[in-house]
Amino acid sequence: MPRPSNTPLIVAVCVSALVAGTAGVLIGRTALTSASNPAAGPTAAAGPPQLTIDNERLEAARIETFKAQAGALAAEVAAPGSVVAAPDAMAVIGARADGAVVRLAKHLGDPVRAGETLALIESRDAGLMAADRTTAAAKAKAAQQAYDREMRLFDAKITARQDLEAAQAELSSAQAELARANSASAGAHVSADGRSFAVTSPVNGRVTAMSAVLGAYVRAGDELYRVADPRRIEVQVAIPQADAGRVAPGDMALVETAAGMVGAVVRAVTPSLDAQTRAATAVLQFTGPAQVEPGQSVQVRLKTHAAAAAGRFVVPSEAVQSVDGRDVVFIRTPQGFAVRPVTVAARTDASAELIAGVASGETIAGKNAFLLKAELQKGDEE
Repeated sequence: MPRPSNTPLIVAVCVSALVAGTAGVLIGRTALTSASNPAAGPTAAAGPPQLTIDNERLEAARIETFKAQAGALAAEVAAPGSVVAAPDAMAVIGARADGAVVRLAKHLGDPVRAGETLALIESRDAGLMAADRTTAAAKAKAAQQAYDREMRLFDAKITARQDLEAAQAELSSAQAELARANSASAGAHVSADGRSFAVTSPVNGRVTAMSAVLGAYVRAGDELYRVADPRRIEVQVAIPQADAGRVAPGDMALVETAAGMVGAVVRAVTPSLDAQTRAATAVLQFTGPAQVEPGQSVQVRLKTHAAAAAGRFVVPSEAVQSVDGRDVVFIRTPQGFAVRPVTVAARTDASAELIAGVASGETIAGKNAFLLKAELQKGDEE
């Protein structure tokens, strides 16, 4: 007797599973679409799409942010700049006299405190200054003893007043000579044994350049070290002649460094043009921490005082991304980023001018913002 077939049962089970799976996919796509479409159903009040990302993932992706500042492309000046140490935060240190370098206390990159010894130079001049100091001290001691003796004799009514006054004059002269010798010796940093000069730093900082070589003979005025404080830096920008009159102290700027955009403010502008480059120099101070070193080249975007266009903002071009055919930016939130549609009025290779969508002071994703767009689109596909 043939056994009953299980084919109808198997088909029924497969159909049921297929229907359930299809329904699950549709439900999943519907939920994602509602989350990314503010006008879809009851989620419309939830606001624009959100991307949740913590600070650790943000740093790993190297996504950099900046604060929106008012501006307009027509009022922006782009120019190259260079990072330099502040005038009172750097020093070029040379040899004070001819001699041989007998000791190197600091090397390239070492931290230095003001007054700290960098090197020792053995010099004949140091011996002469030490001898001058010793001679002056001996003369001052002898003059003091002669004055004391004349004072005792005058009190005993043995010598005349004029002898006492002469001894007093000799003492004053000897003391002045001793003070001069001590001052010269101290200013030249003559060692205690009188054989060498100490080369010292007048500022705090680090050794940024070093030409001193152990055992080398140097002459007075030869450069031995350069010291600069990397924490006290500024940016010098060459402003073209056509734009020099548009830049003024107090104007804001964005400095493009290898680590991202950093805010700055114009501290001063030279009143005249350089005779060779026909450019004015603007000096900028950073408004926040900047990972730059003296000597580094940067690109600067100056927002001139004519940039007070109400409701207009200039942002890096990579901050504006296209999502579903619309220009958007990613606004930083406590949980991650919110997608914000914007209106672009003008655009260049480096910048975009926005007339709607952002507010002053909002933090916006700049460099590598395309990674947020990719994350958003990946969520839509899922």
